[in-house]
Amino acid sequence: MTGKRRATPASSGPTKRQLQKIDEYVLSPGDYAEIPELTDEWFRSATMHVGGVPVPRGRPKSKNPKRPVSLRLDPDVIAHFRRGGRGWQSRINAVLRKAAKLPEKQRKKA
Repeated sequence: MTGKRRATPASSGPTKRQLQKIDEYVLSPGDYAEIPELTDEWFRSATMHVGGVPVPRGRPKSKNPKRPVSLRLDPDVIAHFRRGGRGWQSRINAVLRKAAKLPEKQRKKA
C-alpha cells in the first residue's frame, strides 16, 4: 500500500467522531442571537406543512359556492329573520328553496 487514504463518499454521513464533537458542544447565549423570536404574529403568518406539502389555511373551497346577489326586501321581513339570530340569511335561503320547490340541501355535520 502506498499510504494514501481512500476518499469516502460524501453521502456516507457524519463519522462517529464528528457526531461526538457535536454532542460535546455546549451552546452559549451568542448561539441564539441569530434565531428570531417566535411570536404569535409569526405563527399567524406562517405556512403549515404536512409531509413537506403546504396546507392551505381557512375553509375548504366549496364545490358549489353560493353567489352574492343584491335583493331588496321589506324591513319587517328582514327583522323577522334577524330576530332568529345568527344564520338568518341561510334561513331566508331555505324558505326560498321551499317556495321554489327545490330539494332541501343537507349540511354535513363535523
